[in-house]
Amino acid sequence: MMLGMRRTAAAAVVGAVAARGAYRLLSVRTPGGAGRWTRANNRGRDVTLLEGPAVSVGIAAAALVAPGIPARVRVAGCGAALGAGAVGLHDDLNERGTSKGFRGHLTALARGEVTTGAVKILGIGATGLAAGAALRRDPVDRVLAGVVVAGAANVINLFDLRPGRATKAALIGGAAGLRRGTVFGAAALGAAAALLPEDLGERAMLGDAGANALGAALGVATAASASRGRLVAVAATLAALTAASEKISFTKVIAATPPLRFLDELGRIGPDQNLVPGSSSGSSTGSGQRAPESRADRAAAPPQDELPHG
Repeated sequence: MMLGMRRTAAAAVVGAVAARGAYRLLSVRTPGGAGRWTRANNRGRDVTLLEGPAVSVGIAAAALVAPGIPARVRVAGCGAALGAGAVGLHDDLNERGTSKGFRGHLTALARGEVTTGAVKILGIGATGLAAGAALRRDPVDRVLAGVVVAGAANVINLFDLRPGRATKAALIGGAAGLRRGTVFGAAALGAAAALLPEDLGERAMLGDAGANALGAALGVATAASASRGRLVAVAATLAALTAASEKISFTKVIAATPPLRFLDELGRIGPDQNLVPGSSSGSSTGSGQRAPESRADRAAAPPQDELPHG
């Protein structure tokens, strides 16, 4: 028991150190320049996408070097984090097409339009199946494990619409795994938690790269030792959440549920701290705060729950 707790804690520390180190290195030596990685979040504030690849690399590194992780989980976890992170990053940096959502991208693909979102869906599916093949021996279990890995990658990404939300959802969802001593799950959560202050402070965001990598890693941690019955249950739950996201706004549900709203807003910058002085995001007053929006501006803007944090 004590050894398992130590290994779990050590894995979380390794993931955190690796992610922070990757983030610092990328911040100093940013490929293509900082501008290529800068996006406006849901409040119009400029943030960097570098958190995503840093989390992906941190998880992969922890999978390889953290103590107490079985060999098959090392292979599957490293591959899932890098694979899901890579296709997510491709979508982050080269987004093409106006289709949104799982159904929207597949509908566009059926018309012959290959969006970056469709590439991501296919890439994550392939990554999930490869991870499932590495984790399980039975063919049915391999497919179910693949569905869990790919489904978790997608579902965590669905929560990346506000600062810190995806990481908080992962921490809550992964708590049960930590109680069971899932060492690799702890490594993945440690990597994401290490950069949570940057996310909540609206300096960086996970984007598809980080959210997909984090979700895929948690899927690997779950699928590694789950019974077939649990694999079926988890896969069904993830599929239901994905289907629900096509009809229901998670942001509206969270806003209408006080306990969820409290957790969602915990640690986040308040509305009176919308922009730091000197920021170039949006129109501003002389003090550096965003100028109040006119009624016409609000009418022209897209719904806030459709604007991703990342």
